[in-house]
Amino acid sequence: MSRKHAPKTERRSSARPARGATAAGAERPVVGFVSLGCVKNLVDSEKMLALIAESGAIIGDESLADTIVVNTCGFLGASRQEALDVIRELAARKRRGQLRRLVVVGCLVQRDGEQLRALVPEIDALVGVHNRDDVAHAVWPHRHAAPHLYLGGYHPQPWSDRGRLRLTPRHYAYVRISEGCDQKCTFCTIPAIRGPLHCKPPAQLVDECRELSADGARELILIGQDTTSYGADSGGDTDLAGLLRTLDAACDGVRWIRLMYAYPSAFTDAALDALAACPRVVKYVDLPLQHVNDLMLKAMGRRVTRAATETLLDKLRRRIPGVTIRTTFIVGFPGETEAEFAELLGFVRAFGFDAVGAFPYSLEPETPAGRLPGHVDDAVKVERYERLMSAQQEVAFAAARRRIDAHFEVVVDEVAADGRAVARHAGQAPEVDAVCRLSDGSYQAGELVPVRCVGVDGYDLVVRPLRQPLPVARSGLK
Repeated sequence: MSRKHAPKTERRSSARPARGATAAGAERPVVGFVSLGCVKNLVDSEKMLALIAESGAIIGDESLADTIVVNTCGFLGASRQEALDVIRELAARKRRGQLRRLVVVGCLVQRDGEQLRALVPEIDALVGVHNRDDVAHAVWPHRHAAPHLYLGGYHPQPWSDRGRLRLTPRHYAYVRISEGCDQKCTFCTIPAIRGPLHCKPPAQLVDECRELSADGARELILIGQDTTSYGADSGGDTDLAGLLRTLDAACDGVRWIRLMYAYPSAFTDAALDALAACPRVVKYVDLPLQHVNDLMLKAMGRRVTRAATETLLDKLRRRIPGVTIRTTFIVGFPGETEAEFAELLGFVRAFGFDAVGAFPYSLEPETPAGRLPGHVDDAVKVERYERLMSAQQEVAFAAARRRIDAHFEVVVDEVAADGRAVARHAGQAPEVDAVCRLSDGSYQAGELVPVRCVGVDGYDLVVRPLRQPLPVARSGLK
């Protein structure tokens, strides 16, 4: 079930207290970190935080730091503007003498490079996505005589996300199984920024997952620009189905393994079978479809048709009973007529997705879609977005009401100051889906609680703890 909201990026700040520096270490930078964008960016942020800490710098709260690192998103115009707003806010602090050094990293740097320093001269150093490991040099200029620009194109190299300082709650973690993308959707800038698809070997992922489990993670969320193409760069030596089975068998301390960012044309029957068979893999799929009209799908370069989409969705529901399917759509793509939008609207109403996100098309001039004729007026895009989300709201509210009196298991994410707990069942991913609201706050984050649904609050479910644990066969809502 999806919340109705305008697209935005996530902003996370390092909130670890600065560890006191001795006289001998007085010159160590106190580094605050601002992470913008998607959870794939978040994994980079967590790794960079660890690299900075290992270099001897002090990790501090953003408000107390003398050095700030901003990890940026460059995917859409709105996210780029948000990043620039944050950077300019920090630049103003630097002009007031409240900040000594400003380092900007990530996708926006990879996209725009030196242009960022022309826009914000207060930036001291720029680090692109393929130079992530240079971030420690960028925050220690007096130690490394660092240049101001660390920016290179994609080049094959070993890479690891182990040893991160996590910004998520302890009980769940994101696991990036691949980086880059080969799909070449006409609206997308990611291949130009992140490069071609390259995947971590299964053994490396097993080690990473075990490390996260040892650190307390009980839910592992598999991410990548295109997770269903996992292994395509290995010449057939491995694939997503094999990875799911490997992780399911190897991660003894993990309760849930969740699959996000699945590309529809690359979803194989073997991956479906693994999703159905592996007990730790929750019966949940994040499957961005973007549209359903054949002309729009072709213009988007999606390599799939409506018929193929419906076949895949039918397989998911037949072969994985109770599966939760989340998707996203783009409205107002160049050339989209009212009739083509109406086809999408009818499809959303008829299929009954568990969760839907939508985005008005964002013009990216350097993409093939940016050069297409028939661009849709912004007001029309917003109106279509609102109609689509209103239609999904009806679907989601009805689905929520059908869950009343159901028994299932939830994981507690947080306990609020008023004593109420926020939790999720297996069909709800962190941050993007609705939640379960638990009036009893006597639980700790990460605790699994058997509950009964007693009501709804918009998209969210209102639940109460059960006195007796659920039978094994009924653990999890799905």
